[in-house]
Amino acid sequence: MLLKSLSELNGTSGAEALVRDFLRQQIEPYVDTISVDKMGNLIATKKGHLTGPKVVLTAHMDEVALMIMEITNDGFLKFRPVGGIDARILVSKPVQINQSLVGVIGAKAIHLQKRSERQRALSFDQLYIDIGAKSKEDASSKVKLGDYAYFMTKCEPFGEGLYKGKAFDDRVGCAILVELLKRDYDYPLVAAFTVQEEVGLRGAKVAAYHLAPDFAIVIEGTVAADVSECKEEGWVTELGKGPACSLLDRTTLYSPKLIHWVTDLARQKGIPLQFRRGTSGGNDAGPIHVSKAGIPTIVLNVPCRYIHSFASIISEYDFTACLKLVDELLKDFPRML
Repeated sequence: MLLKSLSELNGTSGAEALVRDFLRQQIEPYVDTISVDKMGNLIATKKGHLTGPKVVLTAHMDEVALMIMEITNDGFLKFRPVGGIDARILVSKPVQINQSLVGVIGAKAIHLQKRSERQRALSFDQLYIDIGAKSKEDASSKVKLGDYAYFMTKCEPFGEGLYKGKAFDDRVGCAILVELLKRDYDYPLVAAFTVQEEVGLRGAKVAAYHLAPDFAIVIEGTVAADVSECKEEGWVTELGKGPACSLLDRTTLYSPKLIHWVTDLARQKGIPLQFRRGTSGGNDAGPIHVSKAGIPTIVLNVPCRYIHSFASIISEYDFTACLKLVDELLKDFPRML
């Protein structure tokens, strides 16, 4: 399964090589040109049956992770997050360093904590990675500063029609782009698998400036908070209700014309669609839509519970519906112009 392979690869911001190499192998038979730019974005192009407007599809390759910042005298590893990670989810979890070394995130045992300490959430400063080293010298022979530690979760079926795994943000988008590149469309198509989205949307900024497309579709994994502890108005998106169309977020105010086009086409084709009911966060649309003279941009999201954590959950139904909707948009694209 393509998504399983992508989910289980390790590739955080600035270290996307394994993901990029895998994607290149997957798409090479289906595209006309393929290249890697100076930032590390993987760019693939397909000629259309007709000449005309250029559409770019984007999904980012990087995932959140931890960077080793210090090795203590006792051989423990201190770290900082790469991307948005809640420190409260980390304690006691296993991580993988350098593709083979396994460590466990530790903290002072609860039995040794003062009452005031137990009443406060653990911070990154209070956590460390234990790799079983006996000393700083021992640990330094296996790990160096700047190495990354990754979540360790197998991608597998979960419940009814669900999958659990890591890095669904945004390996779901990467998987959809691969499937779309296997198909033929009338107009030229460019796929940009971008880097460093989690640390400031950096790869997309470079790709958009270089490619200068006439239109962009960003495919993302986004927050689904449809759980009992959260009131419905805070769910943002729900699993099993189809892809979510973004209206507004921290980096982009989306065009009503494009939103109406997406919603009308989804209704005509009987494809389920929901709206992203939240304005926090941002995605690659931010730098894309303001590049050069401006690029019309829309974002379609696959809802994802427990995003940026060790075990996220998505619906296969939402994934399939998102793929179908983007396919229909690409077929209908000339009518929108």
